[in-house]
Amino acid sequence: MDMPETDDVILLKGCYLEAYRSDDIALKLEGLRIALNEPSNSYLADTVKEIASVARRLRELADIAQVNRDCLAYVLDPLNIVLPCLSKSLRDIKTHYDRCSLSKENRWRNMYHCMKDEVNGLSLPERFKIYYEYATLLRNFLRRLKASSVEYSVYEKSEELARRVYFKQVRLFSIQDIPHIDWTRLVWPITHWAEHIFSSPWPRTPMKNTAQVRTISLGPHHELGHYDIPMYSKVLLRQSFDGDKVSLTVFLNSQDDCAYLLLRMFKDEKPWFSLRGVHELCIKRCGNSLRFRRWSMNANNSKIWAKLCFNAWEDIVLMYCTFVSLKARNLRTLQCGPKELALGKEKELFQADIFDDSFHHSLMVYQDDATGGLRLHAAVLDGELRQCPVWTAFVTEQARCTNWIRRSASRRKVWLSDIRLFVFCKNYREHNQRKGPTGEFQINFVSDRAFDSSLILL
Repeated sequence: MDMPETDDVILLKGCYLEAYRSDDIALKLEGLRIALNEPSNSYLADTVKEIASVARRLRELADIAQVNRDCLAYVLDPLNIVLPCLSKSLRDIKTHYDRCSLSKENRWRNMYHCMKDEVNGLSLPERFKIYYEYATLLRNFLRRLKASSVEYSVYEKSEELARRVYFKQVRLFSIQDIPHIDWTRLVWPITHWAEHIFSSPWPRTPMKNTAQVRTISLGPHHELGHYDIPMYSKVLLRQSFDGDKVSLTVFLNSQDDCAYLLLRMFKDEKPWFSLRGVHELCIKRCGNSLRFRRWSMNANNSKIWAKLCFNAWEDIVLMYCTFVSLKARNLRTLQCGPKELALGKEKELFQADIFDDSFHHSLMVYQDDATGGLRLHAAVLDGELRQCPVWTAFVTEQARCTNWIRRSASRRKVWLSDIRLFVFCKNYREHNQRKGPTGEFQINFVSDRAFDSSLILL
C-alpha cells in the first residue's frame, strides 16, 4: 500500500505541474501571436515571455527546495497561496483561447480585456510578472540570499500584491493569509568557491551543431520525494539544459561534506530524479557535451549516467573544471585518473611553472579545437592533487587589445589587464596576485625562458 504524500511533496509537484501548464499556455499564445502577425514587442509577446519566465522559475524553485529542506517549511504556505492563483489565471487564458466560435483576433482581444478588468486594470504581462517576482522571492529565501538582495521582504511584497491584484469573486492574495517570513533566519553567506562559478554573466563563444545533440539522463530514476537528502545540505550551483527539460543541481551533503549531483528530467509530464556523488562518477568531454559514467554492480561494468550538452565553449570548460575539482578534493574519491583531469578536444600551446599566491603551480595556455578559443589554466604542480584545476581565465576581448599583456620592470613577471579568473579551490586568494599599478593580474614565472616564451605566444 502506498504511503500518503506529504504536504511538501504535493506542493513541489504542484510547482512542476503549473510550470508545465505555463509552458503549454505560452506555446499556444505564441502560436496565436504568429497567426495574428503581432510584433515581438506587443502585449501578446510580453505575455508569452512572462508566462515562460514563471515556468522556469517554478522549476528552479522546486529543484532547489529538495536540497535546502530546512528552509522548505517556511515557503509551503506562500506556495499554497500562489499556485492556485496562478493555476486559475492559466486556466482562464485557456478558456478564452479555446473559444472557437470567435476569430483568433477576437479571442485575444476578449481574453486581454476581460482578464484586465478582473484585476482593476492590471495587464496580463504585469500579472504574470507579479507571479514571477513572488516565486523569485521564495527562491531567494530557499537559496538563503540576504534580504538586501531583493526589493522587499516576502511579507511586504505580498501586501503590495494584495492591494493591487483582485479577481471578480476571489482575491488573488488575501492579506490575512500571507504568512510572515523572517529573512534573517537561516541566511548563509556565499562560502564555497563553486557558488561563484556560474553566479554572474560572461561572454560566451557558441558551439557548433548544438541542435544535433540532445541532453539525456539515463538514470536509474526515481519519483519526487524518493531521495532523503540530509537537512542543511547546500546548493552549490544549478544548470538547466534543453529548455529546462533537464536540470543539474550540484549540492554539498551536510552529513559527509561531499558534493552530489541531482539530475531532474521529465517523462509523461512528471519529474523524475537521479542522484550520484561526484566520487561515483567519471567525466569525459565528447565534442560539445560532457558524459558522466557510473559503475553498474549488476552489469559489472560502467554505464552512461548522463550526457549534458552545452551551447557555449566557456560553459563546458567551467562545468568540467568544477566537477574535476570537486571530485579530486572529495574525501570519498578513491581515484581520479590523469585522463579525467584533462578536458580534451583542445591543444596545449604553452606550459610553464609559476609562483602563484605563494603556491607552485603549472600554467598552461589551451586552444579549443572546435571554437579556436584561448584560455589560461593553472593547476596543482605536484602532490596528490597534481593536475587538479586551480583557476582558469578565458582570453576573449583582451586578445584584440594590443596592451592587455605587458611585462613589469623586473623580469619573470607579466601583468594581464581586464582578465577574469574562475577559481576552483577555497585556499587560492586572487587578490594577492592583483599587484599591477591599476590592479592587473600578475603572473610570476619560475624561469626566464618561460617568461620570454609567454610574451611571444600571448
